[in-house]
Amino acid sequence: MIQNKVLFIGRVWPEPHSSAAGWRILQLIDFFLKRKCEVIFASAAAKTDFSFDLNSKGIKEAAIELNQSSFNDFVRELQPKIVVYDRYITEEQFGWRFRQECPEAVEILDTEDLHFLRFARETGFKNGCEIKLINEITYREIASVLRCDLSLIISEFELNLLKDRFKLSPALLFYLPLFQNKTEIVQTEIKSFEQRKDFVFIGNFLHEPNRQTVLKLKKEIWPKLKKEIPDAVLNIYGAYPSQEIMQLHQPKDGFLVHGRAENALEVISNARILLAPIPFGAGVKGKFIEAMQTGTPLVTSTVGAEAMFENEIPGIVEDDLNQLILKTKALYSDKEIWLKAQKAGLETANIQLNKDSFENKLEQSISAILTATEKHRSQNFFGQILKKDFQNALKFMSLWIEEKAKNNQNG
Repeated sequence: MIQNKVLFIGRVWPEPHSSAAGWRILQLIDFFLKRKCEVIFASAAAKTDFSFDLNSKGIKEAAIELNQSSFNDFVRELQPKIVVYDRYITEEQFGWRFRQECPEAVEILDTEDLHFLRFARETGFKNGCEIKLINEITYREIASVLRCDLSLIISEFELNLLKDRFKLSPALLFYLPLFQNKTEIVQTEIKSFEQRKDFVFIGNFLHEPNRQTVLKLKKEIWPKLKKEIPDAVLNIYGAYPSQEIMQLHQPKDGFLVHGRAENALEVISNARILLAPIPFGAGVKGKFIEAMQTGTPLVTSTVGAEAMFENEIPGIVEDDLNQLILKTKALYSDKEIWLKAQKAGLETANIQLNKDSFENKLEQSISAILTATEKHRSQNFFGQILKKDFQNALKFMSLWIEEKAKNNQNG
């Protein structure tokens, strides 16, 4: 049992009903609460109407500021034993200040997904060029991983990439998908083939892969699929849709843009197929987990399927447009094919993503670092170098910004 004071520093306040990232952070918070920890969540961002009420879980909230020494005062008084950064940018902004005041605290980085991988794929997609894994974000994100005591990696593909391609020590990495347990799976009866109709896509539109997926659906896929299944419609849901996305709404074509879903599981469970041919991205896709939870077969791309399905695929993985149309029509129309995909998804949801197994291993890993922090860090020599050198660049840039802000106020 850990029983420590834990500080979460978030780039944004969690919105579990808007994105998988918000869902992920709440799972981590619950993990520490379950182990009798005192949890504090701090962020420099403004809250939205959809920010989760952390006070309802007994979590203290704190507003902090970027590039201000007031953050040093805050953590000096708080003295947490563990800090969790919600992505590498947060560690860059606050890590050096935190280490000044709490040098013995264990630092955990939740990568969400590997931003450099997502950026490389997005750049390759938009420019029609080869994917280049080495970019500015690669240096920054891996440096952040090295400076932390433990980094949580959301997919096995990304874990292997860090270990094999970039030679990072396994002692610094912990594979932690969007875990769940059976009590979190939908309690209502799984709807049958006959009870369902139509297609659905869902995703936060602040996430570029979701925006590009909907544009691809509108321009390339749905016109062809609609000809094959004339009675079907495609329902598009997602938080923060832009005007560009909302203008795609076209009832006569069976392309319906609804905006934010009040209940994601409900809209997915009503559909016969989740249609999400994601062109680029990284990490684990929350929409796929929800589809498997509700017994909804899915259609996606090779990139979309990455790190999601170890055994039988709960639907279709296809990159060729014509093959995707043919296979999707069969999945939608053939009950036998559909039931086989549904069964595969339910089995994955129940077996592969077992919450208790991952939580117990994570507890053991964190406890081991808490018990022997100095020894753990001594084995991460390059991380110690980066703490001394690279953080100085971040430190002095931050101090310069702080001083400039003071001068502007006085001038």
